[in-house]
Amino acid sequence: MVRRTKAEAEQTRQRIIVAARKVFYQSGVGRSTLEEIAKAAGVTRGAVYWHFENKTDLFFAMRAQVTLPLIDRVDSMLQSGREEDPLTGIEAALNEILTILETDEATREVFRIIKLRCEYVDEFAGVLAEINNSQSGFAEQLTLAYLRAREKGVLREGLDPRAMALDTSVFMAGLMQRWLSESAAGQIAANARRMIEAHVALRRQSRQVGG
Repeated sequence: MVRRTKAEAEQTRQRIIVAARKVFYQSGVGRSTLEEIAKAAGVTRGAVYWHFENKTDLFFAMRAQVTLPLIDRVDSMLQSGREEDPLTGIEAALNEILTILETDEATREVFRIIKLRCEYVDEFAGVLAEINNSQSGFAEQLTLAYLRAREKGVLREGLDPRAMALDTSVFMAGLMQRWLSESAAGQIAANARRMIEAHVALRRQSRQVGG
């Protein structure tokens, strides 16, 4: 009985998170209320407060539900994939982010909320710091991958791995921002993978021809 009650509570929690995502996406985070979210989830306002302290807490739960699996997937690719050519691994990881955005509606909606439908002021001022921390973690994993690329001799001479990691992190953040703000037929969406390919190619050590 206790186990079933815990399962039911978790189902209610997940239903509230899904409802919050839909309400945040439709109305914007600032204009959304817990009452609207409770109504969309088919629960009472008290049930929302039983699971979440406030709207910020609910926002973080919604974000974690989709971003943590994505981060784990991308970090795994950067850490262990393509060890013989880490730059190919970096390109694959960046393309994987696009693939997830293209194929997973929930992830796509959450990233649109984060980047396009939330004002980071008042109680949400601290949320931006948390998002920046996750971007710093991504840059750190990229730094390690670029260091491996230098060790393998595939990173162009004279390039600093940490600077390249920061550059790639900023490039990807901007690319995602534009990708998410366009329709599926937009110019950025149509050319995003070629842009990633070109971005990584600029960092690759040119092959010597001749013998």
